[in-house]
Amino acid sequence: MADKEAAVMHLEDQRAQGISADDAEFLSNFSNEEKKIVLRKVDMRLVPMFVLLYLVAYIDKTNIGNAKIEGLLPSLNMDGIQYNIALSIFFIPYVLAEVPSNIILNRLKRPSRYLGFLIACWGIIMLCTGFVRNFAGLVVIRFLLGLFEAGFLPGAVLVISKWYLPNETQTRIAILYTSAASGGAFSGLLAFAIAKMDGIAGYEGWRWIFIIEGLATILMSVACYLLLLDSPSLSPGWLTPDEIRFLEVRQLAANNHGSHHEGFDKKVILSVLADWKIYLLILANWSNAVPNYALKFSMPEIIKSMGYEAANAQLLTIPPYSVGALSAYGFSVFADRFSWRMPFIVVPQLSLIVAFAILFSKAAEIENNIALCYFGVCLACFGMYPILPGVNAWNVCNIPNPHKRAVAIGYLICVGNAGGIIGSYIYKTDEEPRYPTGYGTSLSFAVAGVMACLALEFCLWRANKAKDRMAMSEIEARYTEVQLREMEEKSPLFKYTL
Repeated sequence: MADKEAAVMHLEDQRAQGISADDAEFLSNFSNEEKKIVLRKVDMRLVPMFVLLYLVAYIDKTNIGNAKIEGLLPSLNMDGIQYNIALSIFFIPYVLAEVPSNIILNRLKRPSRYLGFLIACWGIIMLCTGFVRNFAGLVVIRFLLGLFEAGFLPGAVLVISKWYLPNETQTRIAILYTSAASGGAFSGLLAFAIAKMDGIAGYEGWRWIFIIEGLATILMSVACYLLLLDSPSLSPGWLTPDEIRFLEVRQLAANNHGSHHEGFDKKVILSVLADWKIYLLILANWSNAVPNYALKFSMPEIIKSMGYEAANAQLLTIPPYSVGALSAYGFSVFADRFSWRMPFIVVPQLSLIVAFAILFSKAAEIENNIALCYFGVCLACFGMYPILPGVNAWNVCNIPNPHKRAVAIGYLICVGNAGGIIGSYIYKTDEEPRYPTGYGTSLSFAVAGVMACLALEFCLWRANKAKDRMAMSEIEARYTEVQLREMEEKSPLFKYTL
């Protein structure tokens, strides 16, 4: 086996498309210390910017939950089902626009300009939400918000995949996603403070939430346009020529199983749609998306049902989200360190099962089980937030073709976010405080997610074993170098990440 592995490594070195002998020698001579320095420089400039941008995106997506307990519904003469409709309408354009947006972004040299434009648009829409006067206006606003927010998360994951290798992505995506958990905590604190502006200039407190946060979003769009990194080749101001060469060459070497054609091939979309692996990842993604979207829109109301006033309910959303942020980062560090995705997704999913089992069984008497139910909410956040970084990193690791990867990232996130449509309806006002539909549905999706991850792990393990059984002489006799590249992840030389 060792001889075959050495032969595979030698053959891959020879076939690393786009890597000259000089480039290969340069890459091998680039020391670990130099690598750490350049990655630290990228981390310090790219990751914090995305964290801030995703924090803004998350707050703008979910602040309607904070506005609800500050009087949104009676002010607009809305009932519970109309609120659910306003939540779900966001996800229709949000889901449909994600893949096209990533295709566009993958063709652009400066993602900072495109993402900056999207952020400015949804910032203006968020600002306008503060002046909406009826249910119909809110529906239009939420639709437009979903349309322009759609491109951000898949775009951010795509940009990260262009700067980092697959076994470096989950930690960075997790840091990005921790801003969602931090955003949940910060959103409650911010809403608590902004709601104190109730009556200023004749506007209710919930309107000021949208107005202030919309203005902040517009400012962040300017920061994105000016500060977000585009590519190594466009970063000579802070990267040395050798560092730029290292970042570019190692990406080419890492993608040596993919077809590096120029432009975009429509067959890429078909190959993603026909890829069975992505559907198991989508099911795993739903174990986060459905309960997460449902809980983030309803958490202030759930905590309020424990007997707390609106102001304290806003503040008590902070600890669960903080637990989620720490969990997402911690699990991702170990997943990247061991280059093993499945356990660091399944363990959080099992935590979700326990959390929603507690809430499903005890929420009917929530005021007599405040500590246990609040623990269940915290445990749910502990389990939800590591799933999305893990699933997206698992997807990136097993797609060597950069064009297919761009589409697959968008497709996984877009269909995963369709879970938000389900999540928008499962917490019904007339079922408060027990919420059997909300907790029961979330529990079911967590169980399904565990089964999907275990099935994917088994299938990939079996595929790797089948590839290992092929001798190098058999591979060379059966396939040409061009055929092996065109096979991409199906190539017998490519090993799936488990």
